[in-house]
Amino acid sequence: MAIYTRNGDKGITSVYGGKRVIKSDLQIEAYGTIDELSSFIGLIFSKIKKKHERNFLVEIQKDLYKIMSYLSGKKDVDLTFLEKKVSHFEKKINEIEKKLPRLNRFIIPSGNELSSIIHIARTICRRAERKVVRYLNINNQKPATSQLTNQQLTIKYLNRLSDLFFQLARFYNTNEIVV
Repeated sequence: MAIYTRNGDKGITSVYGGKRVIKSDLQIEAYGTIDELSSFIGLIFSKIKKKHERNFLVEIQKDLYKIMSYLSGKKDVDLTFLEKKVSHFEKKINEIEKKLPRLNRFIIPSGNELSSIIHIARTICRRAERKVVRYLNINNQKPATSQLTNQQLTIKYLNRLSDLFFQLARFYNTNEIVV
């Protein structure tokens, strides 16, 4: 089976349910940026040796795929599990913070290769969050309660994930530059 279909050759693509939209649609931008984030997490995965840390990254990628299915229009997606994930992120952020010097100035995203890659993932995550907010706000058609919860949880998850990436970048850094 060929990987190409030629269906997108004119700048149009399909979302869940078969609806055709232009490839620059906010919906495509939102879940496409999350796909980009997942790919960068794969790069981080390739640089980390500890199995439990690699498993943690794969779990995040799986979460992102569920979020992408929701953003692509799948109606029966339940993202309530993200609330526990956010709590887990907060716990992990707090644990990492205890191991780091107190932060009282801005830092320049730099350092070793792994830290720099994590900083890139952090900025992609922030961009994904902005695109998701823009998409969900534009399409704010009085969603059902579960949809509202999915919207809120998606934004909260991405926000906390970027915070986690910030702390991980600092943790893996060997040469933090402050300004």
